[in-house]
Amino acid sequence: MSAVIEIEGLRKAFHSLRRGRRVAVDGFDLLVESGQIHGFLGPNGSGKTTTLRALLGLVRADAGRMTVLGRTSPEQLPQVAGRVGAIVESPQFFGNFTGHRTLRLLARAGGVPVARVDAVLEQVGLRDRGDERVKGYSLGMKQRLAVASALLKDPELLILDEPANGLDPAGIREMRDLMRSLAEAGVTVLVSSHILAEIQLICDHVTIISRGRRVAAGRVDEVLAGFDRHELLVRVDEPARAAELLTAAGLTVTGDGDHLVVGDVDDAATVSRTLGEAGLWVRELTPLRPDLESAFLELTGAPAHPAVPRQVDETVLPDQRDREPVIDLDAKGVDA
Repeated sequence: MSAVIEIEGLRKAFHSLRRGRRVAVDGFDLLVESGQIHGFLGPNGSGKTTTLRALLGLVRADAGRMTVLGRTSPEQLPQVAGRVGAIVESPQFFGNFTGHRTLRLLARAGGVPVARVDAVLEQVGLRDRGDERVKGYSLGMKQRLAVASALLKDPELLILDEPANGLDPAGIREMRDLMRSLAEAGVTVLVSSHILAEIQLICDHVTIISRGRRVAAGRVDEVLAGFDRHELLVRVDEPARAAELLTAAGLTVTGDGDHLVVGDVDDAATVSRTLGEAGLWVRELTPLRPDLESAFLELTGAPAHPAVPRQVDETVLPDQRDREPVIDLDAKGVDA
């Protein structure tokens, strides 16, 4: 597959009197190939939005090389701007304009046939609300309108920054279906989101950024495979006795309430055979597979707290002097 987005060694720092120099992106790399739905993940303040803004020429990078659809960005970006649709951060609209009028104005400004307006309103589920004023829209409806504006040009590349923001579960599912349909039609989608379970459902590739640096990149299943501890959840009538037997068999066993977690298991039959031979019958034997949330939190240093739901934007970051490991499953080796 050909590269649609390439970023190598991107660096960007901001300066202010109050905070001094702050490094937002520190030697970041990103590769998005044609036809992918590529997830771009990172805690708040990790450099996601700065990366997207630099890629689209909205801020000037300090160093690095970027290309979009084979053209150098930002110098040659005008040559391919008509083939790129994007929403970055929270879009702003005139509240007294209707959704339909808003899109008509954007279409005319971009040289897009006005006939596209009805088509994109249909795509994002706003066909019956297009004649209402935007100030009466909910947050989710405004987000749909933003996605519609990005689709006006019928783009080859669609960049979406938090497209599910403000959407209810049904709206999130519709957004997922929309991205899938676009990918099936040949559109490459780069999507940034905090809804990790949704990214795992829809994306085939993922890049994770933390403190301005890439900490993982590759196919979602391959990234998750790196966090598979080969653990099994085991339920048995006598968990204490079962733990002794499995420990004696050389397995790692921890108790967790009414069940055991058995680690480093290459073959689940080892557990059932060990317990069965001792007259203990297994009621449940379930592989514990890693998910994108657990991998993300481990990579970005965000620990779980027993009394607080885990938040991807409340990250405990390592000391700036420490270099975080890079897991790059698209490359031949592992970078450091």
